[in-house]
Amino acid sequence: MADPALHHQIQPIKEIAIDYTPEACTHCPVSNSITLTFDHRGGARWRSTTRFLYGTFTSLIQCPKGNTSGLNFNIYLSSLEGDKSQDEIDFEFLGKDKTIVQTNYFTTGTGNREQIHDLGFDCSDGFHEYTIKWNPDSIEWVIDGKVVRKAEKKEGEAFPEKPMFLYASVWDASYIAEGQWTGPYIGCDVPYVCLYKDIQVPVSTAVECSCDSGFVFVGTFHSRTDPSNCDLIGSLGFASLSFTLLSIYCEL
Repeated sequence: MADPALHHQIQPIKEIAIDYTPEACTHCPVSNSITLTFDHRGGARWRSTTRFLYGTFTSLIQCPKGNTSGLNFNIYLSSLEGDKSQDEIDFEFLGKDKTIVQTNYFTTGTGNREQIHDLGFDCSDGFHEYTIKWNPDSIEWVIDGKVVRKAEKKEGEAFPEKPMFLYASVWDASYIAEGQWTGPYIGCDVPYVCLYKDIQVPVSTAVECSCDSGFVFVGTFHSRTDPSNCDLIGSLGFASLSFTLLSIYCEL
C-alpha cells in the first residue's frame, strides 16, 4: 500500500483502453486530450489501463453542445464496469439540463446515493475542472476548485474500497425511467462531442490484478503509448491515432 501522503500526487494519464466503438474516441497523449463522439454509431467509452486504490482524479471537460436530451456524459471511477458488485464514484451530466451535474457512489453494486448540484453555468459553454478525491474514509467531488459534496465513511456502513479504473463515456440513457432521468433522445444536433483535456491520475496508487492473489500495489503508473503517433489538429490540440485495444479479464 502506498503512503497515504502520496495518494493525491497526480500525473497526466498516458494510456487508455477503449471499451467499445474505438472509431468514436480519439486520444493524444502529447496534448493529454481525449474526445468522445455520439452519432449514428452510438457512443463510446474509455478507461485507464490500470486500477488505482485511492487518490485524486481530475479532468477539464467541455460537454457536448446542442440539444443533448437523452444523453449521459460523465467521468467516474469503477472497479469494473458491468460487474454487479462494483464499487463506483460518479460525476454524471444529464443531457436534459446542462446546468446541473449528478454525483453518486456505489459499494458492492449498491448506489442510491444520488445528489444533484447546480453548476451555475452551462457545462457545454467551455472547459471546467471536475475532480474526485477518494480516501479510505472520505470522498470529495470538486468543481473548479470548490468542494460541492463530501461523503464520509460511517461506522458499520460500506464504503468504496476496491481498486478502480478511471472511466468516461457518452451514451443514450433515454430508456431509463421512461426518459425522466436524462430526457427523451432528440438527436437533432448530432454529432455530439465531449472533450476531455489535462486528465490527471494518481502517481503512486496504481495496482495490478493477479487472478491468483488479488490486487498488488505496483507504484507509479507507467505508459507504453507511443506519443509520436499523434497528429495534433485544431487550437485545442485534439488528435487521432491508431488504437491499441486492451482488455483485462480478472475476477474481483
